[in-house]
Amino acid sequence: QVQLVESGGGLVQAGDSLRLSCAASGRTFSSYAMGWFRQAPGKERESVAAITGSGITTYYVDSVKGRFTISRDNAKNTVYLQMNSLKPEDTAVYYCARRRLGVGGSYFSRGSYDYWGQGTQVTVSS
Repeated sequence: QVQLVESGGGLVQAGDSLRLSCAASGRTFSSYAMGWFRQAPGKERESVAAITGSGITTYYVDSVKGRFTISRDNAKNTVYLQMNSLKPEDTAVYYCARRRLGVGGSYFSRGSYDYWGQGTQVTVSS
């Protein structure tokens, strides 16, 4: 059983920064692409960013490009989301997820991920 544990959320003001971390269990972490998603109250869970197993390729949704950076440290089984220039509309519960092996299609597709963390709350005040 894979466990994903997010941390680093909190309450910040607009323009501030936060770094989220997601620690994964298991010995094959580097084999899997990882993603960050978020869910605001009353809204569907949406993709934010994704990163391949090697960490070489990253993907971002348009709303966070230039502000958020996804990275990973395979030696520590951890994926990060550095969030800069935060806006009130970034307020949400943020989840990390592990992408299924061998699946094709968009890295932004929720269905391509099989394990999810419990989430960490990010609140950005104006």
